[in-house]
Amino acid sequence: MTALSFRPDVCVIAFVPDDWNGVCGVRHQVLPRLSRYFNVLWVSPNPGWREAWTTGEKSPQAGAAGDHDGHFSVFSHSRWTPRLYRPRFAADFLHGRMLDRVAARARATGCQRIVLYVWRPQYGDVLDRIEHDLSVYHIDDEYSFSETEVPLSQEESGLMKRVDQVFIHSTGLMEKKGHINRQTRYIPNGVDYRAYATAEPEPADLAGISGPRIAYVGVIKKQLDLETMRDVALSRTDWSFILVGPVGNVEGKAHFLEDMERSDNVCLLGAKTLAQLPAYVQHVDVCTMCYESNAYTQYIYPLKLHEYLAAGKPVVSTPIKTVREFAAVVDFADTADEWRTAIERNLRGEANTVQRREARQTIARRHDWNRSVERIATTISERLDR
Repeated sequence: MTALSFRPDVCVIAFVPDDWNGVCGVRHQVLPRLSRYFNVLWVSPNPGWREAWTTGEKSPQAGAAGDHDGHFSVFSHSRWTPRLYRPRFAADFLHGRMLDRVAARARATGCQRIVLYVWRPQYGDVLDRIEHDLSVYHIDDEYSFSETEVPLSQEESGLMKRVDQVFIHSTGLMEKKGHINRQTRYIPNGVDYRAYATAEPEPADLAGISGPRIAYVGVIKKQLDLETMRDVALSRTDWSFILVGPVGNVEGKAHFLEDMERSDNVCLLGAKTLAQLPAYVQHVDVCTMCYESNAYTQYIYPLKLHEYLAAGKPVVSTPIKTVREFAAVVDFADTADEWRTAIERNLRGEANTVQRREARQTIARRHDWNRSVERIATTISERLDR
């Protein structure tokens, strides 16, 4: 791959579904790193008028995932241009004004070429409203979020046919959607390898927890099999179960989480910053990804997979499609009995040899975000030159 240099003539305008200050996801990893190659403008979602006037305008968070040398900026909306849905003429007028401001902000960087980088189907209308040289659609989730299989929406299939380039993050979604646009490329999720592989001191709130420590690091949400997690935790009180991350939508499963919170061997440590997370992964014994097995989870690519592996830790996971591809370095379990057996197996010495640790880190190193984003940048640059 030819080394790329920064192209000041190009501005990537990214329409994303979350704020820069929100929970770190794929977009927070990709877009700042992409600014090593192009100017990048992160366009935060336009709030409704009630939210705009009650929360005020947001300021960009300090720092970013990766180095971006000042070529990355955040477009935060004015309370004077909220997102309306009716009356239609007013909604279109305000939306158009907002997009005019976005385009003007991009032109202020001095660029001559615009790349529209769309992260959700609902932003497809920008292709008709902002003049551009290239359009990109990045799929980093199954946006139906349905636990049962549903057909591809007309909105999403229409967008995929229109854009110049598609990136897809999992093999499951490649099988489902990769045939729609000939210019589709598989870009798997990655890891900040150096952050997770570089030794960090033990966090203070972890130090007092006895081992062995079994951990889940990430958002606590309804896609997790919280019932199985509870059953395993309550049946093995000689193990410490540690959950690191904010509690999100646990619709219909809150009582399982409450049962765990009441147990002396379960510790919920809450949300941590991006910089703090590696230390927690490094100072536990077994890392877990206990997901429900359904139509939705067969399409996901857990960000925490390569973070666990980069720290060299044994990993036990529900056998969802994407993770099964890493069977050489991941153990699998489905039922509570299987989870207990798999965790016990991964606490043994043979799962923690230098060779096993290096095998996990070798896989993670291949998925460093810097490599993944360089492939994205190369594709964009080649498409622009073509």
